[in-house]
Amino acid sequence: MRPRRCNAIGIGLLFGVTSVATADESVVNSVHDLSVAGPGRLRAISEGEVCVFCHTPHNAAPQTPLWNRENPRRHYRIYESSTLDARVDQPSGPSKMCLSCHDGSLALGNVLSRPVAGPIVMTARTIPPGSADLSNDLSDDHPIGFRYDRALSNADGELRAPEVVSRDLPLGRHGEMHCTTCHDPHNNERGDFLRISDQMSLLCVSCHDRSGWRQASHATSGKRTPGRSVDPTERLKYATVAENGCLNCHKIHSAPERERLLRFHREEDGCLTCHDGSIARFNIASVIGRHSGHDVRMRTGVHDPAETPFTMRRHVECTDCHNPHAAEPSAIAAVRGSLGSRVRGPNLHVSGVTLSGRETPDATYLYEICFKCHGDGVARPRVRIARVATQTNTRLEFQVSNPSFHPVGGSRRNPDVVSLIPPLRVGSVITCADCHNNPDARAFGGSGANGPHGSLFEPLLVRNYDTDDMTVESADSYALCYGCHDRDSILGSESFSRHQRHIVDIRAPCSVCHDAHGIYRGQGNATNHGSLINFDRSVVSPVDTPTGRRLEYQDTGRLAGNCTLSCHGFPHINMPYQNSAGKTASSGALRGMRR
Repeated sequence: MRPRRCNAIGIGLLFGVTSVATADESVVNSVHDLSVAGPGRLRAISEGEVCVFCHTPHNAAPQTPLWNRENPRRHYRIYESSTLDARVDQPSGPSKMCLSCHDGSLALGNVLSRPVAGPIVMTARTIPPGSADLSNDLSDDHPIGFRYDRALSNADGELRAPEVVSRDLPLGRHGEMHCTTCHDPHNNERGDFLRISDQMSLLCVSCHDRSGWRQASHATSGKRTPGRSVDPTERLKYATVAENGCLNCHKIHSAPERERLLRFHREEDGCLTCHDGSIARFNIASVIGRHSGHDVRMRTGVHDPAETPFTMRRHVECTDCHNPHAAEPSAIAAVRGSLGSRVRGPNLHVSGVTLSGRETPDATYLYEICFKCHGDGVARPRVRIARVATQTNTRLEFQVSNPSFHPVGGSRRNPDVVSLIPPLRVGSVITCADCHNNPDARAFGGSGANGPHGSLFEPLLVRNYDTDDMTVESADSYALCYGCHDRDSILGSESFSRHQRHIVDIRAPCSVCHDAHGIYRGQGNATNHGSLINFDRSVVSPVDTPTGRRLEYQDTGRLAGNCTLSCHGFPHINMPYQNSAGKTASSGALRGMRR
């Protein structure tokens, strides 16, 4: 006697569908065909019916459509995340129907239409361990059991309103997300029983509307991903970065890292597995391990997208500075002194802290991203040089109301700065990355990636900057400064009449007198802290004067001032300087400044 097999017409009649489906649009010959003639290793020993494993016309459970199984009564561990806005409940309805097989707890051959003592005999009693066995731990799977409504899309901000989601992705009776929203158990023509193809992230973006995704590198890159293993047992599904899209970083079921369904336990591995030169253009993995850098491998399990910059623990991860859903290719940096401080390319749609100290979900300026760690937070870097006015809050150092500051947060109109190399000029604005960057970055004529990933020069500087006392002056010793300030002008003492004597003869480094970031207005004033003057107290000390012990600089006018202090044991008491070259504006540097 030939085995009985429900055909596509029978399935259609069972669900009230009158059109005839073709074979590849039905459960027949799919892995859900558990009959003796089914294609998979998991199948019946002799049963020839196909539909009986889920449906029966008689003695069905009181659950549509004519359900032929008991639903599992177990409790499930559900998905949790610090960035989840939905309320996730225990699975119900169609999801429980799926889990009656896919949680591995119930025998596959136990159906209501057959006696308990005479179940259908299968090649395996329950679904075998593996990708199809979700177990009772659903915390590593895309959440189900939540209501997808307008309130949720409004709260999330990056979910499409449910009324514009494709009708090919049906929600439950009360708008719930179920397994059957993404999967059609009777149709495997797209693979994995998907209702919509997941190629080019089509399935994901039907609901998720991430800012900047359409133009993002991960959505558009044609770089091939040959043989890239995402875990020991799985390779990426498609050939290119763009085709895999979300799948490059996320795994919808049984994700190794539960929160946000990441493919790797260590967040940075998800980035460095491509950004090690094997797929992405630049080998970031080799750069971050340099002497000074943002080495994301130093800490694991600290970063959280919902963290607050002001209280978070000290750490750095790729996603602190980059949004993988919005990052675009990195262009060579803008010419110094232009609008290079605006966020663009790889830093688009990253959160930050504004110059006024307010959190912003979408940074406008690059320095706002830096201020998350180098601003008001409790874990900001240690003091490197003990100064008269000591400050580790970089946000405060760059305030445009300060007595002096490098022009990162805004322009600075200081006519005493006569050494600038064109196109820089008085009023130019620079960026943090003009000083803190990879030495071989393309922005500086190299062939490496732009950005403060790693450097040979501490603290993460693009060029050398010696701060040790008694340093011998050379183009290399103060290469960082000489990148913007003309060396001939500095050694020609065009702005300060004793520059050459201090730097060359006395061998006092730039850092002895100048504080590179700036002096906060709450700690200094324009008279004593103009021109970034903030003495290094390991070299400079107070001196005895008739009015007491003093350590100070006084600005007395255009290119003029005096110092009261002891340096290298030599006392300065109101020692004046005045630069006549500056007054006559005859220097070549001044002429360059006015171009």
